[in-house]
Amino acid sequence: MPCMCSMLCTLTMGMFFTAVAGIVVIFLLRTILRGKKSRRAKEDPNAIFIGLFHPYCNAGGGGERVLWCAVRCLLKKYSDVKVVIYTGDVGISPRDILKKAKNTFNVSVQEKDVEFVYLHRRKWVEAVKYPYFTLLGQSLGSMWLGLEAAWKFPPDVFVDTMGYAFTFPIFRFLVGSRVSGYVHYPTISGDMLRRVKARTLAHNNKNYVARNPFLTGIKLFYYRLFAKVYGIVGRCADIVMVNSSWTEGHINSLWQIPLKTHRVYPPCDVSDLKKIHFIGNDAERIVIMSVGQFRPEKDHPLQLQAMYELRSLLVNDEPLWNRLRLVIVGSCRHEEDIERMKNMKDLSKHLSLENSVEFRVNVTYQELLQCYQTARIGLHTMWNEHFGISVVESMAAGLIMVANRSGGPLMDIVETSPASQTGFLAVDAVEYAQCIATILYNDPEDNDTIRTAARASVDRFSEGEFESAFLRVIAPLIELETTSKHE
Repeated sequence: MPCMCSMLCTLTMGMFFTAVAGIVVIFLLRTILRGKKSRRAKEDPNAIFIGLFHPYCNAGGGGERVLWCAVRCLLKKYSDVKVVIYTGDVGISPRDILKKAKNTFNVSVQEKDVEFVYLHRRKWVEAVKYPYFTLLGQSLGSMWLGLEAAWKFPPDVFVDTMGYAFTFPIFRFLVGSRVSGYVHYPTISGDMLRRVKARTLAHNNKNYVARNPFLTGIKLFYYRLFAKVYGIVGRCADIVMVNSSWTEGHINSLWQIPLKTHRVYPPCDVSDLKKIHFIGNDAERIVIMSVGQFRPEKDHPLQLQAMYELRSLLVNDEPLWNRLRLVIVGSCRHEEDIERMKNMKDLSKHLSLENSVEFRVNVTYQELLQCYQTARIGLHTMWNEHFGISVVESMAAGLIMVANRSGGPLMDIVETSPASQTGFLAVDAVEYAQCIATILYNDPEDNDTIRTAARASVDRFSEGEFESAFLRVIAPLIELETTSKHE
C-alpha cells in the first residue's frame, strides 16, 4: 500500500510539473510573439498586416482561386494593407507562384504587393504522415505549422483560407491577432459520423474498420471526441466565412457561432466562360468533361464506372458510343496525386475504356478554355462536395452538368425541376450513365434550354460577387485593427 501511494504521489507531481512547464512555455511564446508584433507596428505604424494562411498556394485548385481573388480585392480596396502569404511551396519563387496564379486563374498580382513567408513544416499536415488517426495527426500538424508561421511573421489580422481551424487559438491567444477563416469543408461532419456508424466503405473509412463492429465503435468515439475539440477551436475565430449552404449547416452545428458565420460563395470565372462558344472538333466527338484535382474524395473511379455502364446502355448504338470521349482535366499537387492519376489510367484499361478516356494534367488557363470549347457534357462525382466551383464554371461554359446529388451541387447550384432545369443529379454509376444517355438522346432544343438556364443562373457565383461579400465580411476586422493602431 505505501508503494502504491508513493507511485501515485510521484505521478501526480510529474503531471503538476509538466503542466507548470507547459504554462511557462506558452507564456514565454506569447510574450515573444506579441513583442515581435509590437516592434513591427512601431516600425510601420500605419500598415495593417494581413496574413493569409495557405500552405498549398501553388496547387491550382478551387481553394487557390479563393486565395488569389481575396488577395486581389484586398490590394484593390485598401492602400494601407500589406498582404502576407504563408506557403509551404519552399522550392518555388514568388515570381513563379504569381505566374501560375495568372495562367491558371487569370488573376494578376504584382510581386511587390505581396510578401511570401515560406514554411518548412508543411509535411506535418499531409495525410501520408498519419496512416491512423489522420484527422488528429493533421490537425496537430497544422498547429506545429501555424507556430512556425506565427514565429516568422505575427500578423495583425490572420485569415486561414484552407480550413486549418486548429491554427485559430495560436494566432488569437499567443499572437493577439484578429482571426478569420474561410471554410471550404468541415474537417469532420455529421455525415462522416453517419457513414462510420452505418459501416459504409469510403476513402476515409477503410474496409477492415467498416467490417469490424469493435473498430467501428472506437472510430465513432474518436470522431465524436474530435468533433468536440474541433468546435472549441472553431469558436476562437472572430469571423467565419463558409462557401455553401451545406458547409454553413455543418459549421453552425459544430462551432455554434451562427452570428459570426457568413456564407460567401467562392469566386467562379463565369464572365469569361459565359463568352465561350462551342466549336466542336475534327473527329466530331461528343466530349464529356470532368474538371477537378486528383484527390481521393473527387471519386474519379466513379466516372470511369459511369462510362462503363453507359457503354452497356448504348450497346445497340455503337456509332454513338464510338463518338464519345471522357476528358478528365485535373491538377496534381504531389506524388500521391500523380500515383492516383496513374491508377486511374490503369483502371480505364481494366474496363477497356482506354480509347474512350483522355487525361489532361496541370493545364494552363488558356488550355482549360480550349477544353471547354470542345465539350458538351460535364461530369462531377464527389459525394458531399462542399460547393463545386468546377460545376459552376462548367455550366457557365455551356456544358450540361451531371453532378452528385449531395452537398453544394444539390443545395446551391443545380436545379432539376423541369420548369427551371439547369442540370442533372445522380448518385451511382448506373444513374450517372442514365443521365448522360438522357442528354445524348434529348432534342437539341431541350438541351439548349437547359444550357441557357444554367448560364443565366451562375452570375451569383461570379468573382465580383465573391469580392464584394469577402470585403463586407472582413472589413470589420480591418477597421477594428485600424482604430486600435490610432488609439
